Amino acid sequence: MGLFTKDIKTLDDLFVHTLQDIYYAEHQITKALPDMIAKATDPGLKQAFQNHLGETQQQIKLLEQVFRQHGHEPKEVTCPAINGIIDEAQEVSGEVADKEVLDAALIAAAQAVEHYEITRYGTLVAWAKQLGRPDCASILQQILDQEKSTDEKLNVIAESKVNSRAA
Repeated sequence: MGLFTKDIKTLDDLFVHTLQDIYYAEHQITKALPDMIAKATDPGLKQAFQNHLGETQQQIKLLEQVFRQHGHEPKEVTCPAINGIIDEAQEVSGEVADKEVLDAALIAAAQAVEHYEITRYGTLVAWAKQLGRPDCASILQQILDQEKSTDEKLNVIAESKVNSRAA
């Protein structure tokens, strides 16, 4: 089922498709984070990535719960957006020789991922409410709050030390 195709006829169809999209994205993020952890040199950044890996694994379980509450089995659909964001992050981080600049690049890449997730989860919360699914909306809001918190933590790490070291 492709986005904006005839397979999506209702808001419910769109909600499920977007759940499948973010479910795929979260799995891709769990595959990308270990490499980012290995490349990070700032201890605070490395720890933030490790913490987010654990959070992401928990978020996958929460998404599975939302699928089941909504009457669907968890299923992924390829998300070209997250693939592009992750590919770009890997490309840029592979080209940076200075480790302090690399940390800044890793934060920028991670924040691009977080911003994508924030848009997806914000939309899913709104749609769940519209569909009369406050149970699903509550779980999705919990994930959205975690994503916003991760973005803010990365921002603090960048602004308090990493960006100035990279400069």
